[in-house]
Amino acid sequence: MDRAATGGRRRVGIAVVRGDSMRPALRSGQRLLVLYGARVRPGRVVVARFADGTLAVKRVAGRRESGWWLLSDNADAGVDSRHRGAVPDADVAGVVRARVWPWPRWL
Repeated sequence: MDRAATGGRRRVGIAVVRGDSMRPALRSGQRLLVLYGARVRPGRVVVARFADGTLAVKRVAGRRESGWWLLSDNADAGVDSRHRGAVPDADVAGVVRARVWPWPRWL
């Protein structure tokens, strides 16, 4: 997102974790603070849209020629880049900065 479009401020939002693909770090029902337009880096947790339209919370494993390679923390539960391929920059909506509910914690 262009910071000029938001008056120099980045947008923030809340994402809700659904399912067990990010266990043990994140559990279903937890609320996450998402910073839209933040810099994506390996190791960060992001909210991204896969090519099939699925919006997901995943961890960035690295950069590929075709986009970001995103993985589940729990490989046995969930769909990630191993199933859907790399995610282009434009489809990474934001970077998770903190868990806000329950038990707030910076990520």
